[in-house]
Amino acid sequence: MGAALRRIQLGSALSAFGLGFTVPYLYVYVAQVRDLGAGTAGVVLAVFAMAALAVLPFTGRAIDRRGPLPVLIVAAGASAVGAAALGVSGSVWSAVLSAALLGAGTAVIQPALSTMLVWCSSTSTRTRAFAMQFFLQNLGLGIGGLLGGQLVDVTSPASFTVLFLIEAAMFVVLGVIASTVRMPRAPSITDAVPAGGSAPKAGLRVLLSHRAMLQLCVLGFVIFFACYGQFESGLAAYSTEAAGIKPSTLGLALAANTAVIVAAQFVVLRVVERRRRSRVIAGVGLIWAFAWIVAGYAGLGHGSQTIATAAMISTYALFGLGESMLSPTVAPLVADLAPESMVGQYNSAFALVKQLALAVGPAVGGPLAASLHGPYIVTFVLFSLGITVLALKLGRRLTPVQDNPSLAAQPSRVVAVSIPEGEAAPAAAAVR
Repeated sequence: MGAALRRIQLGSALSAFGLGFTVPYLYVYVAQVRDLGAGTAGVVLAVFAMAALAVLPFTGRAIDRRGPLPVLIVAAGASAVGAAALGVSGSVWSAVLSAALLGAGTAVIQPALSTMLVWCSSTSTRTRAFAMQFFLQNLGLGIGGLLGGQLVDVTSPASFTVLFLIEAAMFVVLGVIASTVRMPRAPSITDAVPAGGSAPKAGLRVLLSHRAMLQLCVLGFVIFFACYGQFESGLAAYSTEAAGIKPSTLGLALAANTAVIVAAQFVVLRVVERRRRSRVIAGVGLIWAFAWIVAGYAGLGHGSQTIATAAMISTYALFGLGESMLSPTVAPLVADLAPESMVGQYNSAFALVKQLALAVGPAVGGPLAASLHGPYIVTFVLFSLGITVLALKLGRRLTPVQDNPSLAAQPSRVVAVSIPEGEAAPAAAAVR
């Protein structure tokens, strides 16, 4: 399945490249370029997020029933239409509706892509597949944002229309590339009940009865709340208000974050891929706790402006190091916990948890960072240490192979191999 994986990764990178053109400038586009006001821009951003929350509960079941490929193609088409419509929106209602369509489409794309990666990989190759996806998506976002910044002109709505049309074209390309992928036939269901044997046999009740998955969802919420949910809200507010760095420096800090991810991803992968996932995630919590302490020094240490700026850039870089450790651990773990018939639902459930954290994070972190600098830092140091504690507790619920896939001597349960019907029973007996 090497060719299929390469095409999936290419489509994923191109869609991230398209998003990079517009996401950093969405607020400015609505509020200033289209002159719809800050209130409307806030509503558009909220609708973009809420649309994702609305569709993700239904996405997983659609993926598991129809397969990830048709769901991805539909989502890519919807995203392309939403992006193109947003690029020519001149009224409040057209901007809101376009943002809703774009938000819903992009929310569905990620769990569909993740499920395709699961179907086309094994336990031993899945870690690298997800690490590669994270690397390429960050590279695409970074390059797209860099090129988009060279094209935008706040005095020219047409320049922003070009950006949104480029984004729409990338979603079309994603759909076309996906349509050429030959997916393996989904395997038969042989062990769709999580370990323990008492769980119901299908649907949401399976997920809710799977304690390891529930613990992973709680851990995921804390991870996204304490890091990604603060990047463009609380941490940005703290950087400018408490540390006193210039707003333009935030772009340099975000660039440092992306640069660390791109430079360190495969070096980190070699270090972590043969180690227990729970301990790697626990290590991320410690790194991020140190990052928040560095940020605290920048804003509360009363050092020079140069030192404060360097400290904040280092904070973003440390977050990037932690992110590069999470990419080959968390997403593959979701897939390895999922029963064969529910890979899409598990991926969608985790995406929903991520989206909730990204919605709650700015709402809590922004006001706290702007007014209570010390408590803000202490709060997120504690949340980061909470990641370490939750990860170690999760490790006690995982099987040895789930926690360390390098121990696997057999292929994954999601097998990219077609077995003739007459050989299915002997093969299953041999595995057992």
